[in-house]
Amino acid sequence: MFPDRPRGEARTWVMAILNITPDSFSDGGALCANSGPLLDRVIDRAAHCVAAGADLLDIGGESTRPGATRVPEDAELERVVPVVEALARRFEVPLSVDTSSPGVMRAAAAAGAGMINDVRALRRTGALTAAAELGLPVCLMHMRGEPETMQRDPCYADVVAEVRAFLAQRIAACVAAGIARERLLVDPGFGFGKTLTHNLHLLAALEEIGPADIPVLVGLSRKGMIGELTGKGPPERVHGSVAAALLAAQSGAAMVRVHDVAATCDALRVLAAVGGRPEMNDEAIG
Repeated sequence: MFPDRPRGEARTWVMAILNITPDSFSDGGALCANSGPLLDRVIDRAAHCVAAGADLLDIGGESTRPGATRVPEDAELERVVPVVEALARRFEVPLSVDTSSPGVMRAAAAAGAGMINDVRALRRTGALTAAAELGLPVCLMHMRGEPETMQRDPCYADVVAEVRAFLAQRIAACVAAGIARERLLVDPGFGFGKTLTHNLHLLAALEEIGPADIPVLVGLSRKGMIGELTGKGPPERVHGSVAAALLAAQSGAAMVRVHDVAATCDALRVLAAVGGRPEMNDEAIG
């Protein structure tokens, strides 16, 4: 599994986003109907992502866009578990579950998920215990506040130092709880309680965000910062998102979380071919 490989010793992996929520900021619930997720659409989307080069699929049943409110755990379970079960039967790529709920973590793991991606860095009650019991790889993300309020005038004295300190504290908490350090990734949380200036500072200092032995996951795809820079809405942010993914890869990101898998994979192959990531060998680029 991915986190067994230290940062800097492997190519940048591509995590494909599968939002099974009715209120995603990017796709507005394209994979959902009023009665819940449509498995045939989800499976088709997953197959497209895998064929395009996705290394793993990230399944989320709770929107964390700015202004989003909390989804009850039973509703999140209803959305997520059938999808994980269906994808686990059909695909060999690892499945990640994008959740902060300990109940969803446990149920998704039982259904076939192999990784936890938590925007709250296991701070919700019971989440740290659940993750330690499951023993799965975990991505810890920085977020200032909650999605409902996080973009209300976020302030930092030094955003890079504060994000780095928060992630170091969460790494320590995980290790103390019995989660192996080798199972951890960190994510600076672009767009989660940050202004455009904060986001740009974090991207410029990406190599300073986490300890050298902890892989960094970066999620920049179609986010508001790309919109602010390009003046385009979410569906038209493909080019800006790919450029941001390349910058992240050049700065050592071990994984990029994206909507546009084919475009990102093509760009990463070009970057590797010209020596942008010298550790990527011929096998990595096909």
